[in-house]
Amino acid sequence: MMIRLEVNGENRELSVPGHWTLLDLLRDGLDLTGAKRGCDRGECGSCTVLLDGLPVYACVTLAARARGRRVATVEGLAFRDGRLDPVQQAFLEEDGGQCGFCTPGFLMSARALLDANPCPSDGEIREALSGNLCRCNAYGRILEAVRVAAGGGG
Repeated sequence: MMIRLEVNGENRELSVPGHWTLLDLLRDGLDLTGAKRGCDRGECGSCTVLLDGLPVYACVTLAARARGRRVATVEGLAFRDGRLDPVQQAFLEEDGGQCGFCTPGFLMSARALLDANPCPSDGEIREALSGNLCRCNAYGRILEAVRVAAGGGG
């Protein structure tokens, strides 16, 4: 099936098998490997991307569902001039990514939260990130990174 969509600000068109997920399209069709294949069941959040600004698990979202829509991945998070997004910078400064496997999903969930709510409470941050799991148990540093990115940490 032919799919046209916008990925990280670029219009893309590609032919994909009908059974492909959005994660397959991104990783295998477009070579955007930032979204990770973790559980493949929509439980860990390592594949989180933004679909029209909202976080989705790319591993359980059919590629066809992205037709005509905007997809943002961690590869498109930094500014075009190379500066990191404030969420990326905060994760770096606060050591929010230990092994790094879950980090892209956390970054995208945090970005969606801050786009919708620039000054979230700790409870709102926890709720927004509740669909993302960290095997290294860096949750305290991740929470602090989102606080910093929102301008309320430190």
